[in-house]
Amino acid sequence: MLHLTGFGHRGSVDPARILRQDALLAVALLLADVTVALTVHADGRRPDAVGWTLLTAAHLPLVWRRRAPLAAFLALVACVGPYHALDFNHDAPLLVSMTALFTVAVTGRPLRSLAIGSGVIGVMLAVKFGQGAAEGAQALRVTGWIVAFIVLGVYVRVHGQYFAEVVERAERAERTREEEARRRVAEERLRIARDLHDLLAHSITLIGVQTSVAAHVLAADPGRLDRTAVAKALDDISETCRTARGELRTTLEVLRASEHGSGDGRGPLPGLDGVPDLVAAARSAGAQVETPTGVRADDVPSAVGAAAYRIVQEALTNAVRHAGPGVTVRVDLRTDGWALRVTVTDDGIGDAGGPPGFGLMGMGERARSVGGTVEAGTREEGGFEVLAVLPLRTVPEQRPALLDSAPGPGSAAAAEAGRSEAR
Repeated sequence: MLHLTGFGHRGSVDPARILRQDALLAVALLLADVTVALTVHADGRRPDAVGWTLLTAAHLPLVWRRRAPLAAFLALVACVGPYHALDFNHDAPLLVSMTALFTVAVTGRPLRSLAIGSGVIGVMLAVKFGQGAAEGAQALRVTGWIVAFIVLGVYVRVHGQYFAEVVERAERAERTREEEARRRVAEERLRIARDLHDLLAHSITLIGVQTSVAAHVLAADPGRLDRTAVAKALDDISETCRTARGELRTTLEVLRASEHGSGDGRGPLPGLDGVPDLVAAARSAGAQVETPTGVRADDVPSAVGAAAYRIVQEALTNAVRHAGPGVTVRVDLRTDGWALRVTVTDDGIGDAGGPPGFGLMGMGERARSVGGTVEAGTREEGGFEVLAVLPLRTVPEQRPALLDSAPGPGSAAAAEAGRSEAR
């Protein structure tokens, strides 16, 4: 509404264009008021040279009515006041006066508009009733116009502010939706990157170890070739490749579904029921893995189970890759009150000379995605330990006590020193 009356966001309109528009309005009102002064025989005499000068001068401030509304109104009053005092045609400057008063009401606060209108009405009635009852009655008629234009201006201002707020809220909501969409895309890309890292790192590590076993068997004693051992190593490699191909296909299908907007882009999540397969794969690579403590997958939310699965997968991969030959790994899964605790320990030798990796970072991100924490580091008795605490539900008052009582191996920062640099 403010835009329709020429007000609103001034920065969105060229100032020179505003000036031209207001100048044209001033000229149009001047022509209308001159016509009234020449044709309408109301109270007051016909303007002479002084009257025409004052009437014309009263229209000039309208050119700056949107730049300085109050100053333009006071300048108009300075011209209209003497015009009426000299008893020229009193109806002639009515249009220009109401336009200036309307501008003040639209651009100012309602309280200011009320004060200005009351002042104008008070001065006018005091002067007119001082001239006689008939003049006072005529002034009351003009008072109605003053009140009407002030009320109209205040209404236009309030309605325009409401409309501007509605538009701003709609724009803000649109920006929020776009930001949320971008955030979800970024999160989905990060999730897929973690999945690919965990899948490929795990599979390639196992294939590398199994290939080394096969090569060792072939080179150990060519005269007494252990065909059974070689066949088993090759079968393990083949099985690892099939598993990796299946998981990779599932991940790519999820990515394709996400790009085409079909479904939620997540697909079936791995869970605790897949941990035994991870243990079996690690054993086939030569690690001695103790059977994990039994936790029913149905007792754990799917998102928590998926996070636990990936953490165990990455911890086993690191143990097979870095802990040295014949490593013994223990996987412990247990629910402790409100949380699932995942502990993976090994007695390996570690490796502090490799380049930084993304394994521990990915484990931390997966734990945080379900509101949990991960601590990783070397143990005093030797080896490496990963401890993840993944909440099954939100119980804020229990979480600090559990974390404080958990015998963690050290902070995630400490894990950066030592073997974590190669993970």
